[in-house]
Amino acid sequence: MIQYRNINATELCRELFRDFKRRQVVTKCWRRENGKWVIREDPFIDDWSEEDYQTLVSCLKNTIATGGFVYAAFEEGHLKGFVSVESTLFGGEQNYLDLTSIHVSEDMRAKGIGRALFLAAKEWAKNHGAKKLYISAHSAVESQAFYQKMGCVEATVYNREHVEKEPFDCQLECVL
Repeated sequence: MIQYRNINATELCRELFRDFKRRQVVTKCWRRENGKWVIREDPFIDDWSEEDYQTLVSCLKNTIATGGFVYAAFEEGHLKGFVSVESTLFGGEQNYLDLTSIHVSEDMRAKGIGRALFLAAKEWAKNHGAKKLYISAHSAVESQAFYQKMGCVEATVYNREHVEKEPFDCQLECVL
């Protein structure tokens, strides 16, 4: 049985992710070409290095320290998914809050965990004054299909920092 709860800063450490499998086999991605979105072959395996996990822990601790939301799914005490939303509104009249991460362990995908985490993030953002979630999301076809199911569309206003950091990510928004 999956249990959902907020994560606190004191438990955030590399050990929390010991049984978390980030691995994603990607074959096709969405790419913007000549002003249109197209699907292109772009095979690779997306996985996190030890340095990536350390950066993740640091970023999630910062999210909590600045009043953001870090929420997770556990199975028998093992982390199987998590989501984070930053606390600072941006985007002018769009009134975005930034969904900075949502990940489900490879062994637990397609079981509704991502949906539950996303819905919790939407509720938290709405309760904290946002009109929309902003998502800079992996361009893999499977990742984009998830966001489409959740009602996300291309962002009205792009966050330049996200675009510069991850130029192949898709910039999305989801009305709350």
